[in-house]
Amino acid sequence: MSSYKIPENLAVSDSGFLFMPSTGETYTLNHMGKEIFRLIQSGTDEESIVNQIVSEYEIDNNSFEKDLHDFISQLKNYSLIK
Repeated sequence: MSSYKIPENLAVSDSGFLFMPSTGETYTLNHMGKEIFRLIQSGTDEESIVNQIVSEYEIDNNSFEKDLHDFISQLKNYSLIK
């Protein structure tokens, strides 16, 4: 599984507010989205994200992997990760 790069100009607040200065677009992440985004931001690969979240929240591995892939697709779609 791969790791991702976050654009340098993306501003991220502790509350999960994302701001892309180049476009003026803003996004808000929920608690889980914020946690996953911070793991991506720290360079954590997908497999490690899955392992950490599944063990911490005791959720189904397959369901979370699907949700994670959907979330990453959305982040890519909005150019919030590369």
